[in-house]
Parts: sequence; C-alpha cells; structure tokens
Amino acid sequence: MRAAQSDLPLVFDDVSLIVGATTILQRVNLTIGPHAPTVIVGPNGSGKTSLLRLCMGLTVPSAGTLTWGGRTLSPKTRRAILFQKPVMLRRSVAANVAYGLARAGCPRRFRAARTEDLLDRVGLLDLAARPARHLSGGEQQRLALARALARQPEILLLDEPTASLDPAATRFVEEIIVAAAQSGTKVVMASHHLGQVRRIAGDVVFLVRGRVCEHAVASDFLDRPATRQAAAFVRGELVL
Repeated sequence: MRAAQSDLPLVFDDVSLIVGATTILQRVNLTIGPHAPTVIVGPNGSGKTSLLRLCMGLTVPSAGTLTWGGRTLSPKTRRAILFQKPVMLRRSVAANVAYGLARAGCPRRFRAARTEDLLDRVGLLDLAARPARHLSGGEQQRLALARALARQPEILLLDEPTASLDPAATRFVEEIIVAAAQSGTKVVMASHHLGQVRRIAGDVVFLVRGRVCEHAVASDFLDRPATRQAAAFVRGELVL
C-alpha cells in the first residue's frame, strides 16, 4: 500500500490575507516543518489566529501561495484545530469523543475502545458519563483535545488553549500537548505566555502587525532575540 502523503512541510510563500479594507497578514514567508512544537506569539491583533486558520485551510490567502507537503490542495483530514473556547455537544463526555471518532471515519466497532483510550489519555475516563457542558473550563479543554486527537492528526493547531485556565489546569493541558508532540503529531500553537513558550516550543514565530518579524529556535528567541521588536516583547514591553 502507498503511504499517505504528508502535509508537512507547511509553506507560506509571500502569503497575504486581506479582509475588506483591512490587511490581516502581510507577505508571510514561513516554513513549518515536522518534529518539536512551533509556537506563534505576538501582540493582540498581530494575526496569530488568522495564521492558524490558514494552516488548517479554513481561510484562503488573498495573495501568495500556501502548500501542504508541496501541494496547494490537501484534504483537512490530516489536520485538526482547537480554538480558545471549544464547543461542547449536548451529550456525555464519552459521546463527544465518539462523535469525533465517527466524523474521523472510525468504524463503529472500534469506537468504544478508542473512546476509552482517548479519555484515559486526557484524564477524563472517570467522567465519561457526565454531561460535557457540566465540566470545568479545564476539563472541557481536555475533552476538546481528546476530540481533536480522535482524528489522529498529523498537524494539531491550537489557538491559545490555556488562555483562560488556572495554573493546575494549564499544566494538565500542556502535558497532553507535549505527549501528543512526542508521539509524532506536529503541534502548531498560538500562545501569549512566554513561560509556556519556554516549556513547550521547539521554534517560535513572532508576528507583529501581520508580518513575521522573527522565526527562530525557541532558546534563541527567548535568550538572544535578533530584532528590536522581539527583544522588547521578551522583556514584557508593549509592542505596537
């Protein structure tokens, strides 16, 4: 059997995104490869979410070319995206995961075992029968991760998944993300927290006003930023 084509590397070639009279992203040139997580940082309104939506294929560039594994068209089946506030179905925790498995094409006879495995993976197995909308914020985010992982994605896109969580919930979610990355899933994540960048990132994409200001190995970005804007951002100053 022929191996499935990879969606990596994900390459932006002079990509711009314009909505109405507003330029969201400007001439982005960026290559996202496999292995360690890529974390996208930048001031509010810098284009982080829009970049993730382009990676997923939910948005089409206004100019330039975006390719997945060298292809300009690629089914979304090898990618999954999780936004800040996930939508919980009016079903049990287990049924939410089973729904994700069904959407991913998992045969019905395998869904119960896969659901149990995924819930165990995110620490929610004991809550399988609970209504999903009765979970805490951190538990809902973990359930959303289980549902995303049900797709067995090659690329997992995360939009500030711990933005509204307390430290304990953040730690649990980060552990799931790191485990997914270590198992071979490419994680591309937007974050506003430099401590999280240090804990998770392999490389960092720094956006300012819709432009890639810097793309570097995480340790270089945090300890030896190459641009004035990145240095100011790392120091905690406002970057406009």
